[in-house]
Amino acid sequence: MQLVCLDLEGVLVPEIWIAFSEATGIGELRLTTRDEPDYDKLMRYRIEILAKNNLKLKDIQKVIGGMEPLPGAMDFIASLREKSQFIILSDTFEEFARPLMAKLGYPTLFCNNIETAADGSVSGYTLRQQNGKKSSVAAFKTLNFRVFAAGDSYNDLQMINEADSGCLFRAPQAIRKEYPNIPCVDTYEDLLKTIEEFI
Repeated sequence: MQLVCLDLEGVLVPEIWIAFSEATGIGELRLTTRDEPDYDKLMRYRIEILAKNNLKLKDIQKVIGGMEPLPGAMDFIASLREKSQFIILSDTFEEFARPLMAKLGYPTLFCNNIETAADGSVSGYTLRQQNGKKSSVAAFKTLNFRVFAAGDSYNDLQMINEADSGCLFRAPQAIRKEYPNIPCVDTYEDLLKTIEEFI
């Protein structure tokens, strides 16, 4: 039996932090895991900027509430569901993802949690586990799933390499050049075709 594991942001929905950066006009918040491979460093940087600008969790959630899936994502999900079970493995946070999951038809999501102070400011975060994406793929394999994984960022590389097969999806040029051994596709049609070849 096969299982498809997908990243969320940049694959099915826009990058949350880029959308929030554009909404607030704070350019420093545009940095994502496409730019910074050290997730803890990236999150500490983001939390510092939020505090400096007195931005709260509710401010981020308001922007997320207005976001929509990427064009073509829903048709892709519908086609994928006919062929395979799939699960989303993301480094985003449950407190961010809820409205997006509703718009995607409530797929299964493994992600992390945001910590907030009494005033609603973001004070930290809790990982479900270290290297959660890779660990999830490894665990699925112990259940005799054949796993295909796809994502677009540095934090997806370990799960793609752990999977039986996988690819990058719309990854930036820097990652493509740095990891030429991992195939990359740029359309949902090609992603579905690659998955079908695996199945």
